[in-house]
Amino acid sequence: MAMFCSTTAIAIANFNSTQTTTTTSFLQLRRNGVFFNLIPKFNVTRPSFNQVFIKTRRKSKSGVSRYASTCTPFRPVSPVMEWQDCTVRMEVDIPISVAYDAYSDREAIPRWMPFISSVKILEDKPDQSRWTLKYKAFGRDIEFSWLARNMQPIRNQKIHWRSLEGLPNRGAVRFYPKGPSSCIIELTVSYEVPTILRPVASAVRPFLESLLMRGLEQFVTFAKTY
Repeated sequence: MAMFCSTTAIAIANFNSTQTTTTTSFLQLRRNGVFFNLIPKFNVTRPSFNQVFIKTRRKSKSGVSRYASTCTPFRPVSPVMEWQDCTVRMEVDIPISVAYDAYSDREAIPRWMPFISSVKILEDKPDQSRWTLKYKAFGRDIEFSWLARNMQPIRNQKIHWRSLEGLPNRGAVRFYPKGPSSCIIELTVSYEVPTILRPVASAVRPFLESLLMRGLEQFVTFAKTY
């Protein structure tokens, strides 16, 4: 790939930690009276970053050629992963303290959230838990897992988490008082769209929103008997 303006030409060569490049290709360009030589850097090994080698030649009025060259390492830009955010709200006839305590019972979440099949709290790290998602959607059986850490909660106000490994996701549940025996629950989930679902990415958010709303409806029944 080459990019150039009236005074500069840039050639980019990719290297990795196990291969050495010995390319001998040569390219000369002329633009606005300036000659450019694009010459790859020989026998260079770099641990997982790219190298930019720049060499330019300009002829002065006296006919003397002047050269300038630089060799600059830089890290490649990672592909941008698509993240989506889903937020649902529901007013429930449950005291805010009861709703908070019921939602804090992570291992009980599979009893009311449709797509969560299991949650297991780590015995030695109670703020962390392993989650498994299983659901049939978009004509296929979908299964993902992740390790999540619950961040410092605010009692009767907020529960929030982020994944440490597995399916990238994060989210928060917020509780707003509505009266002595009711409250509003707001659930926000952010996630990286898995590769297998990227062809139908535009349909994932509304589908998940419907599942989250169904989950909150079933949560109300669960919380009333908690």
